[in-house]
Amino acid sequence: MNLLPKIGNHFASKQRLIYCADHGLFKHAISSEMGGSGSSFADLVSAHQAIGKSCLDNGLLLSINAHLWGSVFPIINYGTEEQQQSYLQKLISAQLIGGHAITEPQAGSDLNALEMTAKITTTGIQLNGHKRFITNTPIADLLVVYARLDNTLSAFIIHAEDEGANFKNSPEVSGCKTATMGDLVLENCVIPLERQLGKTGAGNMMIQQALELERAFIFAGVCGVMEWQLQQVIQFSRQRRVNGSHLGKNQAISHTIAEMKTRLDTIKLWVNECARLKDQNKRLTLASAQTKLFAAEAFLQSSLDAVQIMGSSSLIKHSSIAEFVSDALASRLFSGSSEIQKNIIAALLGTGEGYK
Repeated sequence: MNLLPKIGNHFASKQRLIYCADHGLFKHAISSEMGGSGSSFADLVSAHQAIGKSCLDNGLLLSINAHLWGSVFPIINYGTEEQQQSYLQKLISAQLIGGHAITEPQAGSDLNALEMTAKITTTGIQLNGHKRFITNTPIADLLVVYARLDNTLSAFIIHAEDEGANFKNSPEVSGCKTATMGDLVLENCVIPLERQLGKTGAGNMMIQQALELERAFIFAGVCGVMEWQLQQVIQFSRQRRVNGSHLGKNQAISHTIAEMKTRLDTIKLWVNECARLKDQNKRLTLASAQTKLFAAEAFLQSSLDAVQIMGSSSLIKHSSIAEFVSDALASRLFSGSSEIQKNIIAALLGTGEGYK
């Protein structure tokens, strides 16, 4: 697919998501009854790998995954029939752009530290608080927002046009730049009672499920990017000559390329294993954390290796090879940092801070 130019303005960002929807990208792993194609998670992985290799835009991939796992699937899994009828078809077709708002200025992975509040009033549900680094916020039509209702985390659907809702266009970040990102500030924002998503107190479970899916599949698209990255390095090593021989004859270079290939194929194995588990309705918690941990570290190392091999030519302004380093650094942080993934894995093995 030939996407719009890889630039960071809001119109282009929204148009790229609409383009993806027009090609059925948001229908995978969703039943036909829900408006999807009835295909599998394995099909979703294949489609995301293809779009990644076509667009070479990690920001777009982040935006796609925020839309899917942050809004589409929570409404499938927890929405009422009325909510599903109101939102799903429009989200799947990208008539509406969505995401989810978890992180706050003082709290990231520590859900106990989240402070946004919600309370029932005579006119609906009133929300107050501040979310930060929320993917898609500047272009989103709605966000699934997590706040404390009766001192327990719960989820709410906030529209961009709601009075008291400010979908901001800052702060600006360096990695995955084309994924529009910003703050969400709610000041006495009152929404109808029917816009609570899921049961009161179900927020923790909903967040964990959304992040598990994001961790499991966000690197499917990045695999496509890494395939192109590897092809460029191989081509460069064949064309660049040193002392009469092509660069790839140097064993240090050839071994580095071999490591890049092995990392790429290992990520594919992990992502496909997550798809297999989901298609068999099996638990995903451990595999998704392992996938995210390995893939993020592998993407960063391969990006650094590519810059080292291609040398100064990789540093030309707007070179994707150099930009991938910033994107890879960001990938170590989104959906929970590498350290958080290690905590999850250790806890599931009966060790570490999360074990009781």
